Amino acid sequence: MEQLTQTIQTVPLNAYITLSAVIFSIGVIGVLLRRNAIVIFMSVELMLNAVNLLLTAFSVYLGDASGQVFVFFIMALAAAEVAIGLAIIVMIYRNTNSIDIKVLNRLKW
Repeated sequence: MEQLTQTIQTVPLNAYITLSAVIFSIGVIGVLLRRNAIVIFMSVELMLNAVNLLLTAFSVYLGDASGQVFVFFIMALAAAEVAIGLAIIVMIYRNTNSIDIKVLNRLKW
């Protein structure tokens, strides 16, 4: 474990912050610009993983395990999101024969 901590700390914290910001931005752009429900779903997962990376990096740099505990709970939340989200996407596809979110407007009536 000590070897891993030293390896992570050799990379500057700014690199982790920059990488996490880039990954999170890609996720936000994917959510805002795409109409495919599966791509939006993957973009949300990308944003959660960016937050996990940042929490882990700060946890290691500060020597505090609380960030890694938050990562564990976020991963459990992501697993529940996958199960519920895919079930919703399957039901949308069964009702509309499409996973385009523009078609969801028809479900109101």
